[in-house]
Amino acid sequence: MATKVYIVYYSMYGHVEKLAQEIRKGAASVDGVEAILWQVPETLQEDVLSKMSAPPKSDAPIITPNDLADADGFVFGFPTRFGMMAAQLKAFLDATGGLWRTQQLAGKPAGIFYSTGSQGGGQETTALTAITQLVHHGMIFVPIGYTFGAGMFEMENVKGGSPYGAGTFAGDGSRQPTELELEQAFHQGKYIAAITKKLKGPAAA
Repeated sequence: MATKVYIVYYSMYGHVEKLAQEIRKGAASVDGVEAILWQVPETLQEDVLSKMSAPPKSDAPIITPNDLADADGFVFGFPTRFGMMAAQLKAFLDATGGLWRTQQLAGKPAGIFYSTGSQGGGQETTALTAITQLVHHGMIFVPIGYTFGAGMFEMENVKGGSPYGAGTFAGDGSRQPTELELEQAFHQGKYIAAITKKLKGPAAA
C-alpha cells in the first residue's frame, strides 16, 4: 500500500500554491509515495476576494478535517498574516477537534511551508507559531534543517525559506517564487516523503 502524503494549503494569490505544487512533485518522486494536493476552504466571501483582486481558485480539491485521517504524513502551507498563519488554515485546523479527541493524527510527520510579504515579515515566526497546531495533535514536526545544502546559504539574491521549511516572498504580489525557492520546495517534499515512508515501515514498500 502506498504511503500517502497530503500537501494541505491555503493560497490567496498563488504564491503558496506554486510552492505546494513543487512539494507535491518532490514527494511523488519518492518510490511508493502517493502525494496529493488539497486546498482548505475559503472563509472570505466572493465580493471581498474580488475587492482584494484575488484570482480564481485552482481545481485542487477542498479538504475536510476527516480527510486528514487517511494520510500518513503532511506538509501544511499558508501565507503569513501579521507573523502567523492565515485565518483560513487556522479555521480549518480549529475544526479538527474530533481528530484531536481520538488522536488520529498522533505520531504522523508534518512539515510547514509559507509565504510572507517581506524579508522581515515572518519567515520564521509564521512557522514557529504554527508548530503549536501540530503539537496538540501529537504530530511529529519535520523541519528541513540545512539538508538543502548550499541553497540554504544563498546571500547574493533574495531567497525565502528557513530551516523550518520552504518559503517565498510575495512582495507587492508581483514577485513570484524563484527557481531556487522552488528547488527548495521540491527538496522539502522529497525529504518529508522519505521520512514518512520510513516511519510507516515495510508495509509501505
